[in-house]
Amino acid sequence: MKIALIGYGKMGKEIEKIALERGHEIVLKIDISNPEDLTIQNLQKADAAIEFTIPTLAVSNYQLCFEAGIPVVSGTTGWLDRKEEVFEECKKLNGTFFYASNFSLGVNIFFAANKKLAALMANRDEYKVGMTEIHHTQKLDAPSGTAITLAEGIIDEIPAKIKWVNHETENSDEVGILSERVGEVPGTHIIKYDSEVDYIEITHCAKSRKGFAFGAVLAAEFSYGKKGVLTMNDLLNI
Repeated sequence: MKIALIGYGKMGKEIEKIALERGHEIVLKIDISNPEDLTIQNLQKADAAIEFTIPTLAVSNYQLCFEAGIPVVSGTTGWLDRKEEVFEECKKLNGTFFYASNFSLGVNIFFAANKKLAALMANRDEYKVGMTEIHHTQKLDAPSGTAITLAEGIIDEIPAKIKWVNHETENSDEVGILSERVGEVPGTHIIKYDSEVDYIEITHCAKSRKGFAFGAVLAAEFSYGKKGVLTMNDLLNI
């Protein structure tokens, strides 16, 4: 495949390395030094685009990919307040949009485990659930997109929970998320159910960015030749 990289920072470089190892060609690289090269004409040289930039640029970048007629893999977080707008634009232009809050295969298995545990705890009022997410200091959004997905998974399975908040909470209808930004931590997410007699805790800890990059390349491969909004559940058949 011919791949366009929209965003060529640390993650973009890791994606490039894995894509080349898997026999793909990088035909376009966009970073802060050449934003003028992000055009429909240049995008049409690629079979798919992988976008890892910043929230303020992401939606317009997706739009360009839809207009260029190529699948786009969304790796940026922090733009979810415009999610329905993006999905609608994808549908209107018959585009292909692969969305995931996290591309790590392990994290997506963790999402499924989180929902299963939450379902088991749905009627266990003696346990109080909370979450901690830890990322590197350069991460712009808090809570992380991964933490939001985990919180939404809990809310889906526990009727008493109706919303998440980005702080610790004693309110029984809230899922509290504590966000920490430390050094170069690539991503740690901890779900804890605590009671007076014990606690149950599940954790996913990324060792590097490689897992995210590998998943993004798999998503680009999966998106080729397909239409509509795709997710990691589609890719992994979860």
